[in-house]
Amino acid sequence: MVALTKLGQSELQVAPVGLGAMSLKGGATKQNSDVIQHAVAAGINYVDTADLYERGMNEDMVGQAIEPIRQQIILATKVGNQWRSDGSTWDWKASKPYIIKTVEASLTRLRTDYIDLYQLHGGTMDDPIDEIIEAFEQLVKAGKIRYYGLSSIRPNVIRTYAEKSNIVSVMMQYNLLDRRPEVVFPLLCEKKISVISRGALTQGLLIDKPVKNFLQLTSGEVGHAQRNVEKLADSLAVSKSQLLLAYVLNHSAVDVAAVGVRTLAQLDDLQEAIKRPLILSDSERSELERGIRKLHYTEHL
Repeated sequence: MVALTKLGQSELQVAPVGLGAMSLKGGATKQNSDVIQHAVAAGINYVDTADLYERGMNEDMVGQAIEPIRQQIILATKVGNQWRSDGSTWDWKASKPYIIKTVEASLTRLRTDYIDLYQLHGGTMDDPIDEIIEAFEQLVKAGKIRYYGLSSIRPNVIRTYAEKSNIVSVMMQYNLLDRRPEVVFPLLCEKKISVISRGALTQGLLIDKPVKNFLQLTSGEVGHAQRNVEKLADSLAVSKSQLLLAYVLNHSAVDVAAVGVRTLAQLDDLQEAIKRPLILSDSERSELERGIRKLHYTEHL
């Protein structure tokens, strides 16, 4: 039995490892459906998508896959970006009318009458923030969504919503190579707002992918981090994936690590981390971090 934890101050009970559906491309294929259903059978109950992914096709795929097991799922999606009519790119379009209108399309594609967690997919300080908060609160009262959150890496935006709104979570990239979000963790802990980590497995760079630059880190620095991970994983007799997930989830601010999985084989690799979470000591965390330069946000402070 997978231990569940409460997401922020919500009543949503989530498993520590979630499924990021963005990796499941190509629509409602049998493989995509199998991955989602096997993930749920393995104890994963948080499934995350967005209206932006594949112009809504990802939501449609998730909706088809989870329809028979909807009550077992904590379903999360996002709003705020609108594709241009020619499909060339998308524009940021966060406003109260847009959010109120757009949720209906997501509900239709997801084949559900409510969304457990509706997240603002970005955000800037130039947005009509009070009106955006009003939109989410209105959707909660209408029963269209149960809770709302933020998906952002901008500290100033995160701080503003943490102070002014009832967000229960913030999704952001957080992993061994990118510890920048730790600057807002104390505030989020104080407000009892959960962090949902994405990118915990560092795009495979610390597992089996060829070493390359990552953010401001050089390939040499990434290689050094890779050796740290390999050494400690061998010492603890665990997989590198399990170790990287433990590093993220062992931080008190983080309640969920949403992992992108494309195949059943990749899902199998996560089984151990899902069923038997690894607890790292402070010295083991320090061992992983040793010699890895800590990055800092240079914009949107």
